[in-house]
Amino acid sequence: MARLAVGRIRGVHGLGGAVRVEVLSDDEGRFASGSVLFPEGETRRLTVAWSQPDKPGLLVRFARLTRREAVQGLVGRYLEAEVDPAALPEGSYYWHELPGATVATTSGEVLGTASDVFRTGGGEVLVVTGGPRGEVLVPLVRAVVREFAPREGRIVVDPSALDLAPLRPRRPRGRRSSRLGRPATRPAEAPSEALSEAASDPESELPGPERPRSTQRESATDHL
Repeated sequence: MARLAVGRIRGVHGLGGAVRVEVLSDDEGRFASGSVLFPEGETRRLTVAWSQPDKPGLLVRFARLTRREAVQGLVGRYLEAEVDPAALPEGSYYWHELPGATVATTSGEVLGTASDVFRTGGGEVLVVTGGPRGEVLVPLVRAVVREFAPREGRIVVDPSALDLAPLRPRRPRGRRSSRLGRPATRPAEAPSEALSEAASDPESELPGPERPRSTQRESATDHL
């Protein structure tokens, strides 16, 4: 059995030990009464006493933790559950299997490497970084993704569906002409002009919503 993150404790509620949980699992039964969870990286068992909706997540109380002080140290921690990876339906992939795959277009342009996944609205979005375009956000839907093989390290997307403009070739950088009477060679201690120009022209990145750090979550994608 593997352990995957199914939620994250975002805060405490009231004085009776209830906590606010951000749900990271597609399995609604993970927080049912009697379910056993673990703080990330620990063997300590937390048994769910009760849970109820608290949009956008859940309110959860654990057995034997009936005071606010008893759960305060769990705030910010991930909650893990024991999961059988073989139970995942064919063609489905856990989110943590996607980072590291090379993402390219059908025309052969490499956009970069998958680095994270997050959910927005009713869909999932793949974060691609490390390529010439900076950060690229790829919706994980059939209209965009043409080949989806993360376990083989390969994801192919339709550039027209992402509305990707052709890359413009970069102008080569060179030293500026020296002024009349100025020595052609600057002292060794002077800063490099090439370095200073590069530092003032960083790669721009597309803005994206705030995302939690990447972790092995039970959330899966299976609609491709």
